Amino acid sequence: MRTTLDRIRHTIGFEVIALLLITFVVSHLVGLDPTRMGAMGLGFSIIATGWNYAYNLMFDKAMLKRFGTVVKTTKIRIIHAMIFELCLLVITLPIMAWWLNMSLVDALILDLGMVVFFLFYAYGYNLAYDKLFPIHQSAVTETSSDAQQCTNC
Repeated sequence: MRTTLDRIRHTIGFEVIALLLITFVVSHLVGLDPTRMGAMGLGFSIIATGWNYAYNLMFDKAMLKRFGTVVKTTKIRIIHAMIFELCLLVITLPIMAWWLNMSLVDALILDLGMVVFFLFYAYGYNLAYDKLFPIHQSAVTETSSDAQQCTNC
């Protein structure tokens, strides 16, 4: 498993690069003011980071209660990600509509576009991060043996 400092480095890197991409690339692609997109991106970064912490804590507690483990199978990870994104969409949609002075439908379209963007960005970022900062083999072995114990997940 990764250390706390490694997770902090991962999170800060993820959010800073995402904020730069949203501010300068996405705002240009959708024709919105980079300053407003950057401010919204910063606000959403704070919201997403806080929500990520709270959601993962609640999800892990629920898994521990239901299955007796927090080891996630592929199926559980997909469900986990879908619920996280749906809840984040519900949280951010009205803020986006208000901040960018657009209808809820237009905000939904933009927000769904952001979800797709973050799907690919998160994959690419995590792939690059794992190459730049690999997990030590002992942590991989420890995690693999834990995953084999979860047969009900």
